[in-house]
Amino acid sequence: MKILSAVAVLALITDVALGAGGVDWYRWRGPDLNGISKETGWQAQWPAEGPKELWKASVGTGFASFSVSGGRVYTMGNAKDTDSTFCLDARTGAVVWHHSYPCPLDPKNFEGGPCATPTVMDGRVYTFSRKGDLFCLDAARGNVIWSKQLNKELGLEIPTWGCTSSALVEGKLVVLNMGSAGVALDKKSGKVVWVSATNAGAYATPVPLRIGGDLCLAILSRQSLVAVKAASGQEVWSYPWKTEYDVNVADPIVAGDKVFISSGYNHGGALLKISGTAAQKVWENKNMRNHFDSCVLWDGYLYGPDDNGLRCLAFDTGDLKWTDGGFGKGSLMVADGKLVGLSEKGELIIAEPTPAAFKPISRAKVLTGKCWTMPVLSNGHIYCRNAVGDVICLDVSGK
Repeated sequence: MKILSAVAVLALITDVALGAGGVDWYRWRGPDLNGISKETGWQAQWPAEGPKELWKASVGTGFASFSVSGGRVYTMGNAKDTDSTFCLDARTGAVVWHHSYPCPLDPKNFEGGPCATPTVMDGRVYTFSRKGDLFCLDAARGNVIWSKQLNKELGLEIPTWGCTSSALVEGKLVVLNMGSAGVALDKKSGKVVWVSATNAGAYATPVPLRIGGDLCLAILSRQSLVAVKAASGQEVWSYPWKTEYDVNVADPIVAGDKVFISSGYNHGGALLKISGTAAQKVWENKNMRNHFDSCVLWDGYLYGPDDNGLRCLAFDTGDLKWTDGGFGKGSLMVADGKLVGLSEKGELIIAEPTPAAFKPISRAKVLTGKCWTMPVLSNGHIYCRNAVGDVICLDVSGK
């Protein structure tokens, strides 16, 4: 009888657990923070009734997306003015653990509840509430390692619709879009490393970028895009970006020395070129108005939700290539060279990302109610949710 080494056994277990081509999606917008997964080999074409349903769950009201790590799924919701972080078994949906704390639902022109997605890094889970409660939890058991009430402890103002930035863990830091241009804490201890002015920030998650030899952060604030040094919070440059009601939500998209930003309320989008310590406009128009969720940049084209539907734009010029109506304020990601989108009304769509035309491959109604949360494909499963917290896990592994 052949005896496998410990390494071989671990590799076999990993292959079985994840499936060929499976990739964990352990933070908001994925490992590379761009909405693109390197997962391959999943099933893009389904039978008429849609993909196989594996399980359903209810996690409470909110708009947090999913993080998938080590066979577990992490998300958040609110019930009875209590926020909960759920750790679910990825195969069965069973609750492994949950962590709860008092937090008002706070509906304000929408259902309310947590909007930030948990970040899973190095055996820890970082969560952020709409009232500025930051928790560092043990990923295995859910116990609190450290916590901060940033509004109360640092006097940071809460924006009109609450804090929605997911926690960016970068190097030794955990960074949030709070204060005028971010706040950074030591990821191990929770000690504050730097903080910007205390007035309210905006709603997008910080995105790392390189300027010269420095690691910096692109932070879309209330009225501008600001680049700060990650180590100190020192401002490198800012670019004015005033949107009605200060609603700057969609994350910046960084590609080399260029940054794309977009906002709703008929504001539009712009491409900026970083030159030294300044950002200069390449183009600006109203062809892409991301109200909540960001575009995905794929092969030189932007794909994303505009007020008039799902759209495709040329990244370098801003030229509109096509529009497909009915998507609403939906959201999308890319995996294995395919668009994976969830419309505002709960239709799951797989499409070919091409500037020639909107070319759907498969589509199925998978949820009812309002769906503003980005779907996640990880390890052969697609996870979707609606505003009231109905979660569905779909099997697209092709097995």
